Amino acid sequence: MTASPADPAAAAQGALELMSRHRVSPSALNYEVWFEYRLGRTPALNAAIEARIAGGGEVDDAFTAQMHEQYFGDAAAAAQIAITGEKIARDLGQVLSFMRLSEEKSGDYGRTLESAATDLNRGLGAEQIQNIVSSLAAATLDMANHNQHLTDQLKKSSREINTLRTSLESVRLESLTDALTGLSNRRMFDETLRMRIDEARAQKTELCLLLADIDHFKRFNDTWGHQAGDQILRFLASALQAHARPDFLIARHGGEEFAMIMPRMDMRSAAQIAETMRTAISTKRLRRRSTNDDLGQVTVSIGVARLAPSDTPAGLIERTDTCLYASKRNGRNQVTTDATPVLYVA
Repeated sequence: MTASPADPAAAAQGALELMSRHRVSPSALNYEVWFEYRLGRTPALNAAIEARIAGGGEVDDAFTAQMHEQYFGDAAAAAQIAITGEKIARDLGQVLSFMRLSEEKSGDYGRTLESAATDLNRGLGAEQIQNIVSSLAAATLDMANHNQHLTDQLKKSSREINTLRTSLESVRLESLTDALTGLSNRRMFDETLRMRIDEARAQKTELCLLLADIDHFKRFNDTWGHQAGDQILRFLASALQAHARPDFLIARHGGEEFAMIMPRMDMRSAAQIAETMRTAISTKRLRRRSTNDDLGQVTVSIGVARLAPSDTPAGLIERTDTCLYASKRNGRNQVTTDATPVLYVA
């Protein structure tokens, strides 16, 4: 039912058709949800909509608004998305109008041909045949001109829609990115974790989650100021990226805490990556960019947990956070996994 991600034109038309079928109001925000559904780029959104339909529930304005809040609810991007979405909806409306007009024109032309064929079979005279031929020539020329006009309009609309779609994608990407570090934000993390858990269970593969927290971050901020604190956050983001595989997702989980989703990774390998990363961070001494002052050593405490059969996304996060807290309690600058006996230091 979902359109191919490589076929945005079909997805756009399909979104409007689905909205009409389910009597969803043609607003920009509603269109964004159904356009994304037809593109199929957000499996969790598709699963939620399809589960609702399979269960016989209404996928009306209220449900669509709920989906938008859950998957597209970033307030900073909402206005831009609304403006761009309205322009796309308007251009798509024009395209559909062109197509309906073309269908009517083709029907008229077909009826003209059918009538001419009927008349020619009646054994008409030369003058009558000439009149029919002249009428056919005029109708054919009119149809050719209409088709050329339609082609030009469709090309123009296609270019405009592609430009607007690129703009919309850019805005959506910004809404999923942490502005300071350039990493994925919490919303993108939550969406990806749900998807990766579903994938791991469907494919029967491993999945590990890592949480890392900067030790004594408040002390850095209080001593050197927020600009130095921002520099440390960007440094940690860069260090995480340097030790991640291409299929890992790294996100700023909140404040000075970062997350790494590690698909198809067993606990031993995940712990090795975490330890290598921790060591590389702790051996680096940072200097304040504005003054070249020595900021000293930055260390991180890390927790790693492996997906368990009974885990929900929240459950996996909670178990990983427990491991992170154990690293903090046991002296910081260390890695604790859910396979490690947790012995708190008194």
